Amino acid sequence: MRLDDEQTERQLLAGQLNMRAHAYTRHLMEIEARMSREAWVRATDASDLVHGEVMSLRTTVLGQMSKIRELHVADRRRQPVISELLRIDHKRSTEISELRTALQGQVTALQVQVIALQAQVTTLQGQ
Repeated sequence: MRLDDEQTERQLLAGQLNMRAHAYTRHLMEIEARMSREAWVRATDASDLVHGEVMSLRTTVLGQMSKIRELHVADRRRQPVISELLRIDHKRSTEISELRTALQGQVTALQVQVIALQAQVTTLQGQ
């Protein structure tokens, strides 16, 4: 009978160990489930945050693209005017340069006449 008692005692100890192992396994599974839920919540929050940022940036980019299109239209409208103003400016610059050259020629001619008149005055004063 002693063998049966030892065997029963071993079975009881084995059962207790199995219960402890089962309880520990259940505890680990509960911890893993809790951590998994927390990770899911953090991931969902991060995803929502990123989605909000992406939508904000998308709105900003769309607004900037609209503004860029407006600026392109305005630029295309102004380009002929700017080209015409540059053409007129170049023409005036050329005219001014030509007038300056002509005026310089007249000034030089007048200086020659003044020198000639001064020579005549000097000659007349000497007589």
